[in-house]
Amino acid sequence: MLIAYICTNYNNSTYTVAAVESLLKNRGHQIQIFVVDNASRAEEVQVLRDLGTTHPEIHLICNPENVGYFSGLSIGIEFARKFNPNIQWMIIGNNDLEFPDGICSAIEEREAEYKGYAVISPDVVTLDGHHQNPHVILPIGRIRTIFYDLYYSNYYFGLLMYRAAKTIPKLTRRGDEDHWRTAMSIHQGHGSVYVLTPRFFSKFKHLWSPSFLFSEEFFLAVQLKRAGEQIFYSPAISVTHHWHGSLQDLPSRSRWNMARDAHRESRKYFKEFRA
Repeated sequence: MLIAYICTNYNNSTYTVAAVESLLKNRGHQIQIFVVDNASRAEEVQVLRDLGTTHPEIHLICNPENVGYFSGLSIGIEFARKFNPNIQWMIIGNNDLEFPDGICSAIEEREAEYKGYAVISPDVVTLDGHHQNPHVILPIGRIRTIFYDLYYSNYYFGLLMYRAAKTIPKLTRRGDEDHWRTAMSIHQGHGSVYVLTPRFFSKFKHLWSPSFLFSEEFFLAVQLKRAGEQIFYSPAISVTHHWHGSLQDLPSRSRWNMARDAHRESRKYFKEFRA
Protein backbone atom coordinates (compact mmCIF):
# COMPACT_ATOMS: atom_id res chain seq x y z
CA MET A 1 0.00 0.00 0.00
CA LEU A 2 1.21 3.52 -0.81
CA ILE A 3 0.57 5.82 2.13
CA ALA A 4 1.90 9.24 3.10
CA TYR A 5 2.40 10.78 6.52
CA ILE A 6 2.24 14.57 6.79
CA CYS A 7 2.99 16.40 10.02
CA THR A 8 3.89 19.87 11.20
CA ASN A 9 6.96 20.65 13.28
CA TYR A 10 7.69 23.66 15.46
CA ASN A 11 10.79 23.62 17.66
CA ASN A 12 10.25 20.03 18.82
CA SER A 13 12.02 17.93 16.21
CA THR A 14 12.73 15.08 18.61
CA TYR A 15 9.03 14.21 18.45
CA THR A 16 9.15 14.18 14.65
CA VAL A 17 12.15 11.85 14.69
CA ALA A 18 10.36 9.40 16.99
CA ALA A 19 7.12 9.53 14.96
CA VAL A 20 8.90 8.96 11.66
CA GLU A 21 11.03 6.11 12.94
CA SER A 22 8.00 4.34 14.42
CA LEU A 23 6.06 4.62 11.15
CA LEU A 24 8.97 3.35 9.07
CA LYS A 25 8.94 0.12 11.08
CA ASN A 26 5.90 -0.83 8.99
CA ARG A 27 7.32 -3.21 6.39
CA GLY A 28 5.86 -4.21 3.05
CA HIS A 29 4.39 -0.78 2.28
CA GLN A 30 5.46 2.28 0.33
CA ILE A 31 5.70 5.08 2.85
CA GLN A 32 6.47 8.69 1.97
CA ILE A 33 6.81 11.30 4.69
CA PHE A 34 6.40 15.06 4.38
CA VAL A 35 7.45 17.20 7.33
CA VAL A 36 6.25 20.80 7.29
CA ASP A 37 8.44 22.94 9.53
CA ASN A 38 6.80 26.16 10.72
CA ALA A 39 9.90 28.37 10.99
CA SER A 40 11.65 26.52 13.79
CA ARG A 41 15.03 27.47 15.20
CA ALA A 42 18.00 26.61 13.00
CA GLU A 43 19.18 23.77 15.23
CA GLU A 44 15.73 22.18 15.13
CA VAL A 45 15.64 22.36 11.33
CA GLN A 46 19.07 20.76 11.20
CA VAL A 47 17.73 17.77 13.15
CA LEU A 48 15.12 17.34 10.41
CA ARG A 49 17.70 17.69 7.64
CA ASP A 50 19.83 15.02 9.30
CA LEU A 51 16.76 12.80 9.55
CA GLY A 52 16.13 13.23 5.83
CA THR A 53 19.70 12.24 5.09
CA THR A 54 19.19 9.01 7.01
CA HIS A 55 15.77 8.28 5.52
CA PRO A 56 15.29 9.18 1.83
CA GLU A 57 11.53 8.68 2.25
CA ILE A 58 11.38 12.00 4.11
CA HIS A 59 10.75 15.32 2.38
CA LEU A 60 11.22 18.53 4.35
CA ILE A 61 9.18 21.65 3.63
CA CYS A 62 10.44 24.75 5.43
CA ASN A 63 7.95 27.58 5.80
CA PRO A 64 9.45 31.08 6.17
CA GLU A 65 6.90 31.78 8.92
CA ASN A 66 4.67 29.86 11.29
CA VAL A 67 1.39 29.42 9.42
CA GLY A 68 -0.31 27.30 12.05
CA TYR A 69 -1.49 23.70 12.22
CA PHE A 70 -4.09 23.00 9.53
CA SER A 71 -2.58 25.56 7.16
CA GLY A 72 0.77 23.83 7.57
CA LEU A 73 -0.79 20.44 6.91
CA SER A 74 -2.49 21.81 3.80
CA ILE A 75 0.87 22.98 2.48
CA GLY A 76 2.16 19.46 3.04
CA ILE A 77 -0.86 17.90 1.35
CA GLU A 78 -0.46 20.07 -1.73
CA PHE A 79 3.27 19.35 -1.92
CA ALA A 80 2.76 15.60 -1.51
CA ARG A 81 0.06 15.41 -4.17
CA LYS A 82 2.26 17.25 -6.64
CA PHE A 83 5.31 15.21 -5.72
CA ASN A 84 3.47 11.93 -6.21
CA PRO A 85 -0.03 12.10 -7.78
CA ASN A 86 -0.51 8.40 -6.95
CA ILE A 87 -0.83 9.15 -3.25
CA GLN A 88 -4.46 8.48 -2.31
CA TRP A 89 -4.10 7.66 1.40
CA MET A 90 -2.60 10.04 3.94
CA ILE A 91 -2.03 10.01 7.66
CA ILE A 92 -1.99 13.65 8.73
CA GLY A 93 -1.55 15.27 12.10
CA ASN A 94 0.79 16.11 14.93
CA ASN A 95 4.39 15.07 15.14
CA ASP A 96 4.04 13.88 18.76
CA LEU A 97 2.66 10.51 17.69
CA GLU A 98 3.91 6.94 17.91
CA PHE A 99 2.68 4.46 15.32
CA PRO A 100 2.35 0.70 15.85
CA ASP A 101 4.12 -1.66 13.48
CA GLY A 102 0.86 -2.81 11.87
CA ILE A 103 -0.94 0.47 11.22
CA CYS A 104 -0.42 0.43 7.44
CA SER A 105 -1.58 -3.18 7.21
CA ALA A 106 -4.61 -2.38 9.35
CA ILE A 107 -5.59 0.43 6.96
CA GLU A 108 -5.00 -1.76 3.92
CA GLU A 109 -7.09 -4.61 5.34
CA ARG A 110 -10.05 -2.23 5.71
CA GLU A 111 -9.48 -0.29 2.52
CA ALA A 112 -12.84 -1.20 0.99
CA GLU A 113 -14.72 -0.12 4.14
CA TYR A 114 -12.75 3.08 4.67
CA LYS A 115 -13.18 4.21 1.06
CA GLY A 116 -16.80 4.98 1.87
CA TYR A 117 -15.69 7.86 4.10
CA ALA A 118 -13.60 10.95 3.45
CA VAL A 119 -11.86 10.91 6.83
CA ILE A 120 -11.04 8.11 9.26
CA SER A 121 -10.36 8.95 12.89
CA PRO A 122 -8.30 6.31 14.71
CA ASP A 123 -8.19 5.26 18.33
CA VAL A 124 -5.85 7.85 19.92
CA VAL A 125 -4.33 6.75 23.22
CA THR A 126 -2.24 8.94 25.54
CA LEU A 127 0.78 7.65 27.41
CA ASP A 128 -1.33 7.21 30.55
CA GLY A 129 -3.89 5.10 28.69
CA HIS A 130 -6.62 7.68 28.09
CA HIS A 131 -8.59 7.22 24.85
CA GLN A 132 -9.16 10.58 23.11
CA ASN A 133 -11.59 9.25 20.49
CA PRO A 134 -14.41 9.25 19.61
CA HIS A 135 -13.84 12.91 20.44
CA VAL A 136 -17.33 14.35 19.82
CA ILE A 137 -20.01 11.89 18.73
CA LEU A 138 -22.84 14.39 18.28
CA PRO A 139 -22.84 18.20 17.86
CA ILE A 140 -22.60 20.07 21.15
CA GLY A 141 -25.79 21.43 22.69
CA ARG A 142 -26.71 24.92 23.82
CA ILE A 143 -25.70 24.38 27.46
CA ARG A 144 -22.15 23.36 26.54
CA THR A 145 -22.02 26.25 24.08
CA ILE A 146 -22.80 28.62 26.95
CA PHE A 147 -20.08 26.94 29.01
CA TYR A 148 -17.52 27.59 26.26
CA ASP A 149 -18.67 31.19 25.91
CA LEU A 150 -18.15 31.73 29.63
CA TYR A 151 -14.78 30.01 29.62
CA TYR A 152 -13.49 32.25 26.83
CA SER A 153 -15.03 35.46 28.20
CA ASN A 154 -12.09 36.19 30.52
CA TYR A 155 -8.72 34.51 31.03
CA TYR A 156 -8.81 34.47 34.84
CA PHE A 157 -12.44 33.36 34.96
CA GLY A 158 -11.46 30.64 32.49
CA LEU A 159 -8.71 29.48 34.86
CA LEU A 160 -11.23 29.20 37.68
CA MET A 161 -13.54 27.13 35.48
CA TYR A 162 -10.63 24.94 34.40
CA ARG A 163 -9.56 24.27 38.00
CA ALA A 164 -13.14 23.52 38.99
CA ALA A 165 -13.44 21.05 36.12
CA LYS A 166 -10.20 19.35 37.21
CA THR A 167 -11.38 19.16 40.82
CA ILE A 168 -14.87 17.88 39.96
CA PRO A 169 -14.57 16.25 36.50
CA LYS A 170 -18.25 15.28 36.31
CA LEU A 171 -19.16 18.97 36.03
CA THR A 172 -17.87 19.18 32.47
CA ARG A 173 -16.81 15.71 31.37
CA ARG A 174 -18.43 14.25 28.27
CA GLY A 175 -18.74 10.50 28.01
CA ASP A 176 -17.94 10.26 24.31
CA GLU A 177 -14.51 8.64 24.77
CA ASP A 178 -16.09 5.88 26.87
CA HIS A 179 -17.31 4.43 23.56
CA TRP A 180 -13.80 3.99 22.17
CA ARG A 181 -14.35 0.29 21.49
CA THR A 182 -17.22 0.96 19.05
CA ALA A 183 -16.72 1.91 15.40
CA MET A 184 -19.16 4.64 14.33
CA SER A 185 -19.74 7.81 12.37
CA ILE A 186 -18.95 10.81 14.58
CA HIS A 187 -19.21 14.59 14.57
CA GLN A 188 -15.56 15.34 15.38
CA GLY A 189 -12.43 13.23 15.68
CA HIS A 190 -9.50 14.24 17.85
CA GLY A 191 -7.37 16.71 15.92
CA SER A 192 -4.02 15.05 16.62
CA VAL A 193 -4.34 12.58 13.73
CA TYR A 194 -6.61 11.67 10.81
CA VAL A 195 -6.47 9.33 7.85
CA LEU A 196 -7.53 10.96 4.59
CA THR A 197 -8.97 8.57 2.01
CA PRO A 198 -9.37 8.77 -1.79
CA ARG A 199 -12.91 10.05 -1.17
CA PHE A 200 -11.49 13.10 0.59
CA PHE A 201 -9.33 13.97 -2.41
CA SER A 202 -12.25 13.51 -4.78
CA LYS A 203 -13.90 16.49 -3.06
CA PHE A 204 -11.16 18.58 -1.44
CA LYS A 205 -7.67 19.80 -2.18
CA HIS A 206 -6.80 20.88 1.34
CA LEU A 207 -8.07 21.37 4.88
CA TRP A 208 -10.23 24.37 5.72
CA SER A 209 -8.36 26.38 8.33
CA PRO A 210 -9.88 29.74 9.40
CA SER A 211 -7.92 29.69 12.69
CA PHE A 212 -4.19 29.67 13.37
CA LEU A 213 -4.46 26.96 15.99
CA PHE A 214 -7.21 25.16 17.95
CA SER A 215 -10.78 24.16 16.98
CA GLU A 216 -9.44 22.28 13.95
CA GLU A 217 -11.73 19.35 14.74
CA PHE A 218 -14.78 21.58 14.47
CA PHE A 219 -13.66 23.27 11.26
CA LEU A 220 -13.06 19.89 9.64
CA ALA A 221 -16.58 18.83 10.70
CA VAL A 222 -17.99 21.93 8.99
CA GLN A 223 -15.95 21.30 5.85
CA LEU A 224 -17.16 17.72 5.63
CA LYS A 225 -20.79 18.47 6.46
CA ARG A 226 -21.04 21.04 3.69
CA ALA A 227 -19.94 18.36 1.23
CA GLY A 228 -22.31 15.73 2.65
CA GLU A 229 -19.50 13.83 4.37
CA GLN A 230 -18.81 12.65 7.90
CA ILE A 231 -15.90 11.27 9.92
CA PHE A 232 -15.73 7.56 10.68
CA TYR A 233 -14.16 6.51 13.96
CA SER A 234 -12.35 3.18 13.73
CA PRO A 235 -10.80 1.52 16.82
CA ALA A 236 -9.20 -1.01 14.46
CA ILE A 237 -6.32 1.43 13.95
CA SER A 238 -4.60 2.90 16.99
CA VAL A 239 -2.00 5.62 17.56
CA THR A 240 -0.14 6.64 20.71
CA HIS A 241 -0.27 10.37 21.43
CA HIS A 242 2.45 12.09 23.46
CA TRP A 243 -0.15 14.54 24.76
CA HIS A 244 0.69 18.26 24.50
CA GLY A 245 4.15 17.63 23.14
CA SER A 246 3.39 19.94 20.23
CA LEU A 247 2.43 22.79 22.60
CA GLN A 248 5.15 22.48 25.20
CA ASP A 249 6.86 25.80 24.36
CA LEU A 250 3.72 27.93 24.47
CA PRO A 251 2.85 29.82 27.67
CA SER A 252 -0.60 29.05 29.04
CA ARG A 253 -1.88 32.57 28.43
CA SER A 254 -0.85 32.33 24.77
CA ARG A 255 -2.65 29.00 24.43
CA TRP A 256 -5.80 30.47 25.96
CA ASN A 257 -5.70 33.53 23.67
CA MET A 258 -5.33 31.38 20.55
CA ALA A 259 -8.07 29.02 21.72
CA ARG A 260 -10.35 32.00 22.44
CA ASP A 261 -9.78 33.40 18.95
CA ALA A 262 -10.53 30.00 17.43
CA HIS A 263 -13.69 29.68 19.53
CA ARG A 264 -14.92 33.07 18.36
CA GLU A 265 -14.37 32.00 14.77
CA SER A 266 -16.02 28.61 15.23
CA ARG A 267 -18.99 30.23 17.01
CA LYS A 268 -20.05 31.67 13.65
CA TYR A 269 -20.83 28.15 12.39
CA PHE A 270 -22.47 26.48 15.39
CA LYS A 271 -25.95 27.07 13.99
CA GLU A 272 -25.17 24.80 11.03
CA PHE A 273 -25.37 21.82 13.40
CA ARG A 274 -28.52 22.77 15.24
CA ALA A 275 -31.44 20.37 14.82
